[in-house]
Amino acid sequence: MTNHSETTGSSENGGIPGPAKPRRATPTSYDGPGEEHQVTLRTPAELADALPYLLGYRPEDSIVLVALRDRDGRGRFGGRARLGIPANADDWASAAGQLAHGLVAGSERRGVRPEQMVAYLCQEPGRGETGREVMERLRPLAQKLRVECGALDVPVVEALCISDGRFWSYCCDDEVCCPAEGIPMGLPGTSVLAAAAAYAGIQVRGSLRELRARLLPWEGTAALEQTAALDAAAMTLVSRILDDAGRADVAEETLRLAQRVMRRLGEAPPVSGVPAEDLRDDQLFGHDEAAALILGLQDRTTRDRAAEWMEGAEAGPALRLWRALARRCVGPYGEHAAAPLTLAGWVAWSTGDELEAREALAMALGADPDYLFARLLHQACNEGLDPESVRRCLRAERGGRGSTGGATADGDEQAGGPVKREPTELTPAPKAAAGRRRRPRSVAAAGGVLGRARAQSREPGVKIVRPRTPTGGERPGAARPGRTRSRASRKEAAGQEGICREGRRTGEHGTEGGGERL
Repeated sequence: MTNHSETTGSSENGGIPGPAKPRRATPTSYDGPGEEHQVTLRTPAELADALPYLLGYRPEDSIVLVALRDRDGRGRFGGRARLGIPANADDWASAAGQLAHGLVAGSERRGVRPEQMVAYLCQEPGRGETGREVMERLRPLAQKLRVECGALDVPVVEALCISDGRFWSYCCDDEVCCPAEGIPMGLPGTSVLAAAAAYAGIQVRGSLRELRARLLPWEGTAALEQTAALDAAAMTLVSRILDDAGRADVAEETLRLAQRVMRRLGEAPPVSGVPAEDLRDDQLFGHDEAAALILGLQDRTTRDRAAEWMEGAEAGPALRLWRALARRCVGPYGEHAAAPLTLAGWVAWSTGDELEAREALAMALGADPDYLFARLLHQACNEGLDPESVRRCLRAERGGRGSTGGATADGDEQAGGPVKREPTELTPAPKAAAGRRRRPRSVAAAGGVLGRARAQSREPGVKIVRPRTPTGGERPGAARPGRTRSRASRKEAAGQEGICREGRRTGEHGTEGGGERL
């Protein structure tokens, strides 16, 4: 069963007066700059149109739950959670229970329990199937969602199926408003809600599939050429990284090379469209450079220093570099993608793009479930914590080395200029005010992930993975059947138990490769 659940945006981005009734949506307001602008949702059609704006993208093969709650006599959209629809119907009951319990528990941790739910089932027809047949096939899943939410005393007031450009309501049997053939969805971007969302700065992307495509490894001739370059680089770099005397030299070489490539990316002329952007970035550095960077980032200290390029002028080129390197972790080097995917997820989270952050971190855990940095960041991002605690830790480490931006091999100052110095110790979090709910302690774990993770969990300084022959076209986000863990991997997993124990107190619903986003 796939699990890429998430909440997108603030749980305070919509409002609905009064208790909602079945078959009738509730009014929703979006706050524009300077004053409140309200958009009223009255029908299932308007609820269906609202889904991409609630998530920030158009879901595919998804179960989505949206919490509703009352605030000052007005209803509000609360947390949103998504799971992939299990291919096996036998898994539907557990998926419905996981999603409902996870969303309610996550909302309760934030001190706001949902009062009602809206459920969505989104799936395109298979070959020879119609949208209506999809709706009927998924009806038992909708019923399981209603039962699970009802058992938690949070009724589902509307359940919609969206398929083949139409939608159906499972809660309404009135042919006048919800005919059996379904209702056509409106053209994207043409509704009043779309205009209000654009005014409020709410961005709607394509699909998660399109987002993940930017992080998936190459295929074809280019992948074979990159594999050869990785094999050649491994012959020299791995022995140097494992040698104490050569490890520091490789780290400096890796960071200088990364800075040079980042400069090229930052100076490249703009192009139109995401595929064109990625193609341009891929062409700005060669296979040998990519191989050296991928292998160099397997050293934990080097990776941590690279994570310092997280804000300001450095963040954009760094994110593009990490995406490009993830695409080059091809064939037997798929597990090496954990480092660049984690860095991509971290920079995306640091710059406010939680959607890409969650997907990149989930894919990093798919590439290497034992990758501690990805695990901690994924948990912190999923729980809606502030990335500033991690940024503060990174700034402190950078300042502790006396860095003023660093120099590239060409002698130029690193993009972004001087870095503000901060104390080498993290500033303690202020005590919670009386009567105020305390923030989960996983904030501290997230903030200290780079400064203290290795000390607490004995995370090894480097993990070199032996390339394996790919089986069935593996991808960083895919499960790896028959995976045999090395001795170093087993030791690392055992060491991670200490730091993850506290995280489990506030993240019981996290799962490998894509935990509950609540």
